[in-house]
Amino acid sequence: MFTIRAARDSLADLPRLETARLSIAALRPEDAPDLRRLTDDPAITAAVDFLPTPFTVRDAEDLIRSGARGQDRFLGAWMRPTEAPQAGAQASADPAGPDLVGVVGTHLRGSGAIEIGYWVGGAARGRGFAFEAVSAIVALLARRFPARIIVAECRPGNVASWGLLQKLGFRDTGEEGHRPGRRLLQRA
Repeated sequence: MFTIRAARDSLADLPRLETARLSIAALRPEDAPDLRRLTDDPAITAAVDFLPTPFTVRDAEDLIRSGARGQDRFLGAWMRPTEAPQAGAQASADPAGPDLVGVVGTHLRGSGAIEIGYWVGGAARGRGFAFEAVSAIVALLARRFPARIIVAECRPGNVASWGLLQKLGFRDTGEEGHRPGRRLLQRA
């Protein structure tokens, strides 16, 4: 006789995703300086309650390390190269490209939900990168964890983020989020 065990839910092995303009992959320890550069922005640290100000390389390393248990995973969204290297030029050693434009966080929330959150760097805001990255991650999570609902928390006053979540099919549940001043939204 044998026992079949259900696969343990884990975010530790989320695959790399490619979209039209972005390469999305789990942040690695060597990405800490890029993560610090992107995230050490008062507009980001004020909006994401668990990010300290200033956001240091050590904070970036800790955030990246937090994914080791598989309950949380932070994925970087890098600009994909727009053209092939010139003849005789070397391709970048990093296939993701040099420009980290945003981060999508995923968190297993109890046994029935996955929470997503995100931030985009100043120069990349308003250019559709958040929609592109978050929609790719949400689609992946829906396929990989069909029994879980996907949720997000957002301040109603954060018009851009609230609108993005609604565009992605999230609806206000009428419940307060775990974080101060936020509402819980669920993907329909």
